[in-house]
Amino acid sequence: MASAIPKIQVLSLYKSLMKESKKFSNYNFRLYALRRIRDAFKESKLLTDPKLIKKEFEYGKQNLEIIQRQVVVGNMYQTEKLVIENVR
Repeated sequence: MASAIPKIQVLSLYKSLMKESKKFSNYNFRLYALRRIRDAFKESKLLTDPKLIKKEFEYGKQNLEIIQRQVVVGNMYQTEKLVIENVR
């Protein structure tokens, strides 16, 4: 990966996105966010153009901020857990 963004920063962003997404109280939002993050990083894995890599990195940082805000809002309006969540 030949880019101006070090691989360690990309991995840190990935971990932060995953960690924040696990905080969603709503099961469906949580699983959607986790799946979407994994898929987006897999798709972007093969990028070589530094401009595209930087653009995707900035998009990821914006989404991290959005997820953080949505987790706070979601925690204000909690609902009962779904049946599937109580299986554990």
